Amino acid sequence: MKTIKNLIIKYKELIVYGVFGVGTTLVNFVTYKLCNMLFGVKYYLLSNIIAWLVSVIFAYVTNKLFVFESKSWNLKLVAKEVSSFFTARIFSFLIEEAGLFLLVDICNMKAFAVDVAGFTVSGNMISKVLLAVIVVVLNYFFSKFVVFKKKK
Repeated sequence: MKTIKNLIIKYKELIVYGVFGVGTTLVNFVTYKLCNMLFGVKYYLLSNIIAWLVSVIFAYVTNKLFVFESKSWNLKLVAKEVSSFFTARIFSFLIEEAGLFLLVDICNMKAFAVDVAGFTVSGNMISKVLLAVIVVVLNYFFSKFVVFKKKK
C-alpha cells in the first residue's frame, strides 16, 4: 500500500493532468458534437474552432488551479500565463485543424463510419479522437515547461 501511495505522490501532477485532460477532452467533444448538430457536419472546422475555444478556457482554469497549482491571481502573472497558454494551444489547435483536414477531406474519413454498441461513430469523430492523443501530449509539455514553469 505504501508503494502505491508513493507512486501517486510521485506522479500526482501527471495523474491530475490526466483527469482534467479527460475533462477538457469531454468538454471539447461534447461542444464539437453539439456544434455539428447545430451547424451540420459540413461545417466541422467551425465546430472545431468553437469546441477548441470552450475547452481551452476550461483547461486554463483547471491547469492553473489543480494541475500546476499556480495560485496567484496577480494581473501581470495571469496575463503572462493566459497569453502563453493560448499561444501554445493555438499551435496545437493548428496541428489538430490540419490533421482533421488531412484525415477528413484528403483521406476521405468522412465516408467512414463504425457502429459501436448501437451508436454510429463517424469518420470525423474517429479522426478527432486520433488527433486528441497528439494534442494532449503537446499541451502537457507546453503547460509544464512554458506556461506554468516553476521558478528555481
